Amino acid sequence: MKIIKLQTLRGPNYWSINRHKLIEMWLDLEEMNEIYSHEIPEFYEGLIQILPSLEEHFCSPGHRGGFLKRVKQGTLMGHVIEHVALELQTLAGMRVKFGRARSTAKPGVYRVIFEYRQEAAGRYAAKAALRLVENIIARGYYPEKELKLDLEDLRKLKAETSLGLTTEAILKEAEARKIPWTELPARGIVQLGYGIHQRRIVAAQTSNTSLLGTELACDKEGTITMLRKANLPVPKGKVIYRLRQLENAIEEIGFPIVIKPLDGNHGRGITLNINSWHDAEDAYDLAKSESKSGGVLVERYYKGRDFRVLVINGKVVAVAERVPAHVIGDGKSTIAELVAQVNKDPRRGDGHENILTRITIDEHSEQVLAQQKLTLNSILEKGEICYLKATANLSTGGTAIDRTAEIHPQNVWIAQRAARIIGLDIAGIDITSPEISRPLTEVDGVIVEVNAAPGLRMHLQPSEGTPRNVAAPILDMLYPLDRPHQIPIVAVTGTNGKTTTTRLIAHIFRQTKKTVGYTTTDGTYIGDFLAEPGDNTGPQSAQLILQDPSVEVAVLETARGGILRSGLAFSQCDVGVVLNVSDDHLGLHNINTLEDMAHVKSVIAEATSPNGFVVLNADDPLVAAMAKSDRQKAKVTYFSMDRWNPTVWEHIKNGGVAAVYDNGYITFLSGENVIQVELAVNIPLTLGGKAPFMIANALAASLAAYIQGVRVEDISTALRTFRASVEQTPGRMNLINWANFHILLDYAHNPAGYQALGQFVGNWSTGERIGVIGAPGDRRDQDLHKLGVLTAQIFDRVIIKEDEDNRGRNRGEVAALIAEGIKQEKPDFAYEIILDEQTAIETALLKATENSLVVILPDKVDRALDLLKQPAMI
Repeated sequence: MKIIKLQTLRGPNYWSINRHKLIEMWLDLEEMNEIYSHEIPEFYEGLIQILPSLEEHFCSPGHRGGFLKRVKQGTLMGHVIEHVALELQTLAGMRVKFGRARSTAKPGVYRVIFEYRQEAAGRYAAKAALRLVENIIARGYYPEKELKLDLEDLRKLKAETSLGLTTEAILKEAEARKIPWTELPARGIVQLGYGIHQRRIVAAQTSNTSLLGTELACDKEGTITMLRKANLPVPKGKVIYRLRQLENAIEEIGFPIVIKPLDGNHGRGITLNINSWHDAEDAYDLAKSESKSGGVLVERYYKGRDFRVLVINGKVVAVAERVPAHVIGDGKSTIAELVAQVNKDPRRGDGHENILTRITIDEHSEQVLAQQKLTLNSILEKGEICYLKATANLSTGGTAIDRTAEIHPQNVWIAQRAARIIGLDIAGIDITSPEISRPLTEVDGVIVEVNAAPGLRMHLQPSEGTPRNVAAPILDMLYPLDRPHQIPIVAVTGTNGKTTTTRLIAHIFRQTKKTVGYTTTDGTYIGDFLAEPGDNTGPQSAQLILQDPSVEVAVLETARGGILRSGLAFSQCDVGVVLNVSDDHLGLHNINTLEDMAHVKSVIAEATSPNGFVVLNADDPLVAAMAKSDRQKAKVTYFSMDRWNPTVWEHIKNGGVAAVYDNGYITFLSGENVIQVELAVNIPLTLGGKAPFMIANALAASLAAYIQGVRVEDISTALRTFRASVEQTPGRMNLINWANFHILLDYAHNPAGYQALGQFVGNWSTGERIGVIGAPGDRRDQDLHKLGVLTAQIFDRVIIKEDEDNRGRNRGEVAALIAEGIKQEKPDFAYEIILDEQTAIETALLKATENSLVVILPDKVDRALDLLKQPAMI
């Protein structure tokens, strides 16, 4: 067995609308082919021996143990590998459960899809699952040490790629509020929302966080000075830069003191409760080594407990008492042995992966022990507490106790005032006080520090007490009730007409004076400018639009290939437009029938918000049927070239909205209201009303804008000012006056496109109808043959050319298949084969007669346009 392809899917996709993170694995079972699990002796026993936890998998039987029941009865190895990949991730602490395994048209090749939490871990799990199953097939077992190594590696990958507890808590709250989020490729930044309504976070630092406030919080001396000036309780202290200044500082402050680096963090370099000159010298050296600026802060030591008060948007939302890493004596164990016992607590892990962090013994710990006149070999009396760190940071093994309900109102006021004075939207106020339930001014309590981007773990997962959802007030601050988090997103799919419809929708929205971002097969645009050239109809290009902070409306052409390869860029859209489904790209990605293709296109309808609208082609049965899908939750609208289409008629009777072509007008129907938007002959895109498929595109685009609240007057203006020109719709029905004949440039490349083109060409009544035609090489033989049949029906004579990249076919093979179709339809039809596209175009232009129409179907639209601009061609 081997993996042919391993790729990541993000966003709603062909396989699942609800799971947005999937791994797709193509497996070639080679000689295994159709061998089922029950046909291999001892496979079942070997599997459950190494992974008894598979008993928890329900699978299709829908009950505990359902998967293993399937294994006993017999199931394909691709299905087994799917479940093993899921279980390996779950055992490593990443609970996942969604998966699918399907055979393909090629015997022995399977597509396996399964969910992941961290992408790198998901990919690793795919390969590990294959190894495990191969070993059980070959040897009847998988070495336990190998499984242990796999799980260790997966846990490491989880830790390395995790966004961190603080960020993940905020994102979990965002998901609960249906606020989309995206990881950005720099500095751990995560974007919430889309376009102009986006906000950004890095853990508990947000796009609202003041740089000045952050800088001030990092300046411990400046912070204390500002708070002291505001008459808030702070320690008496002094900053020094030379050892010779230490003696004067101690004389001024008096023992006991605290010495710490001026710009340190995580408790590094801090020494508490210093009472002698000798200890002060050692503490100075330690602080100096951890100070980036070289400054050392000498402060009065205040006895008391360590409290962290979390202030968000000017309000205290949580309070935790932090207890430094410590052990409690039992009268017989050494301190080192007590630390080992504490670290066995299953709640403790490395870094921030668990509720608590394992205690590590380092040079700092030994210094703290020395201050207590202890060593790692010391045996504590029963009940005696020994502290191992100078500060209570959770990242160094400390614990946290929730005290939110106990804080005194005056201390709430003090903490909130401190956050405002420093200028932070999210602030961790560190307080030393005997009690938090009494005013600091009464118990000699002080603010010792103000932290920007404070960690939230102590509040989200305290060691004791009530967990606090402190992510909620952060989202309340970033997105108050009256502030949207998402720009309008219009997604357009279909076999033909996507680019034109996308561009027309964008043009309509531009009448509202909003900045529109849109993606097409010829580039990604923001406002009036091309942001990225190329065929940009996949999720990566859509992300460029959704991540741009200037975009107010997104219109996204969404092609089949992107949906199958990577899913969608967004969680939900506001308007999903499905234009049509016809026989193009069949046979690729295991999509073999029109029904398969309709399923792919239906992803757009199913990913439309329940509060949004789907715009469906009532004239296409496969598209119209999407309205009845259980997975489609949005409100339905239809467009039709037939005012009396039964589907539209029934829909309108039930209070629905539709756009129809009626009596020469683009017309909206809503209940009893009939709104005539514009005459088709006044719409340049329709070429004087002679291109029915362009009228259909105009109906879809107009309706998509109308249901989003665009005024009818603006829609009418947009329709009259949008032209099928090389500037606005390059390669889409571009009619060009040329010498004494005309050129029509269009991107038709499939049977439905040829048929739509033929509706216009058939109306050409002067001169010859000459075609320069071809097709992509990755179409099926029968599709290319059908193009030949249609070619003979549309044109008087043609030149058959080929694309530069024949996508795996031999040179001349595509042209020969098209020629076969021509000869079948009209044996005496006039055609010639000129494989080179430039030569074919030049030949057609030289041979064109007066008043003829030369139709060019180019491989690359921009290249054809450049050719037509050359002096020799003019």
